[in-house]
Amino acid sequence: MDHRCGIALGSNLGDRLTQLRAARRAILALPCIRIPWVQSAVYETEPIDCPPGSPAFLNAVIEVGITISPVQFLLETQAIEAALGRQRSGIRNEARPVDIDLLYCGEERFATERLALPHPRLTERLFVVRPLSDIRPDLLLLGQRKSIAELHTQLSDSSEQVCSFAREW
Repeated sequence: MDHRCGIALGSNLGDRLTQLRAARRAILALPCIRIPWVQSAVYETEPIDCPPGSPAFLNAVIEVGITISPVQFLLETQAIEAALGRQRSGIRNEARPVDIDLLYCGEERFATERLALPHPRLTERLFVVRPLSDIRPDLLLLGQRKSIAELHTQLSDSSEQVCSFAREW
């Protein structure tokens, strides 16, 4: 059961770049991960739909092969978030040291209370589409008619600010 899985990484608390590196390292250390893997550059982005005064995010995307179900993988990534200091208070989009979101897992399509694939807001968020376009510009997600590159072009006209932060990390 190998799936190519896209994973969004974000951080807007503490040493954001160190947090992204720690999340990537922890994901790649999981026994369910298969190589090769790829990563985008890191981008600094304004907080979207976050509480007032929220700091800017660093965002990146990695893609890995996984040998477990997406739901099992979600549990693994949530454990990584907790180990890296994420505490969920129930406030939507609150500041956090690390955020790990599953974007897609192969051709899987399903929606449960805990996980929806492909991620339901992926195509609306430049802070996800921009880094994903670094590694999978030709990707056509299930239910979409536009590639990630086309979505990137479309979203680039929005007022959302996405600035290059680090090519290598």
